[in-house]
Amino acid sequence: MSAATDAVAAAIPAGPATVNAARGEASVRIGGVDIALRPTFQALVAAEGELGPLFGLVERAADGGIALAEIVGLFWHCLRVPPEGLTRAAFAEAIVEAGLSAAMPVLRTLLGQIVAGR
Repeated sequence: MSAATDAVAAAIPAGPATVNAARGEASVRIGGVDIALRPTFQALVAAEGELGPLFGLVERAADGGIALAEIVGLFWHCLRVPPEGLTRAAFAEAIVEAGLSAAMPVLRTLLGQIVAGR
């Protein structure tokens, strides 16, 4: 593992993240650790403040034009329990190391919640 995945593993307890799909939660596996994401109103407002209108984000994703920084930003704001001591830079690096194939199903779930509004 790299320093980034080590930082994620140290900040988040190992084991499966319990997610509630009815709430639109999803989990992404990074460095052997499952991280739960929850698109709450507060999280989405924070993401929108950084990334711009969320419907624009959804449109860019649908057109294949979403940037990696936008994916990381959305995930960061949707962390269900922000881990103490984990920096955004280490989180971003761990997302990159996990690969886009690990991030895409999670992104699809979160974007679906933005559109559906559960």
